[in-house]
Amino acid sequence: MKLIIQIPCFNEAATLAIALAALPREVTGFDVVEWLVIDDGSQDDTVTVAKANGVDHVVRHTHNLGLAQTFMTGLEACLSLGADVIVNTDADNQYHAGDIPALTAPILEGRAELVVGARPIAAIEHFSGLKKYLQRLGSWAVRVASSTDIPDAPSGFRAISRAAAERLMVFNDYTYTLETIIQAGQKNMPITSVPVRVNEDLRPSRLVKSVPSYIKRSMITIVRIFVIYRPFRFFGTIGAILFAAGFLVALRFLFYYATGDGEGHVQSLLLAVLLLGMGFQTVLIAFLADLLAANRKLLEDVRYRARVWSRDDTGRPV
Repeated sequence: MKLIIQIPCFNEAATLAIALAALPREVTGFDVVEWLVIDDGSQDDTVTVAKANGVDHVVRHTHNLGLAQTFMTGLEACLSLGADVIVNTDADNQYHAGDIPALTAPILEGRAELVVGARPIAAIEHFSGLKKYLQRLGSWAVRVASSTDIPDAPSGFRAISRAAAERLMVFNDYTYTLETIIQAGQKNMPITSVPVRVNEDLRPSRLVKSVPSYIKRSMITIVRIFVIYRPFRFFGTIGAILFAAGFLVALRFLFYYATGDGEGHVQSLLLAVLLLGMGFQTVLIAFLADLLAANRKLLEDVRYRARVWSRDDTGRPV
């Protein structure tokens, strides 16, 4: 059994050595433990620090592609290197590396294919109240969209089985954390979480450039989650609200019309027609979006089957 610990990096020379020093070389249940750094177009000495501190594999982007794409590049590299389990952690040493055995245990025991490390959010002092609230909001949105009960969906400290890694595909270019959980839930992958510890904050978060920016991107991410993974519910709900509003306005007009005062409320009739038309069109969009979602699932299944067929007799890619 091979475990590869991957670390996405972008200009992490100042903290990477600290994170690497904490990583284990032996983990219960694994014969081999290797480290992989994915350099996302760093302009500092990230790669030099990685090689100087014993990293087994380095994959480089020629320019910055973002965290989500870097995560996916890491998964592809780990799969090609024959990983049976992949652990993803951060280069800023946010997560306690001593919890890696606990993170991988559910996979080794056959209880899960994706394990998310649940941080003690309420007790993390350097998280602002607003960030804690958005963490809870994001986790709630993921639970609704994925039908899972993961308490800390934005956590990047997670273990992924080979079978799960082969089936995951991230569309969001901002972060991979929420989307991968939703995909796991929709694909009926067994998923669980374990409590993990965090270390002292070494640098500000790269994802939170400013509070307004973080709020904006978090809201956009949550909306996109429902548009992509629950399209019929998303557009159908909007269509139902518009249709109901139009129906109520139409009833209002009919009431006045029945009492002989209809001529003074023609604007209500026009508004009712507009809302009913918008509601009907939005429901049609819901059906079309649902068809597109079905096609996306078929393409994901084709991609997975192509991976399976390309393996040799030992189960490794050819």
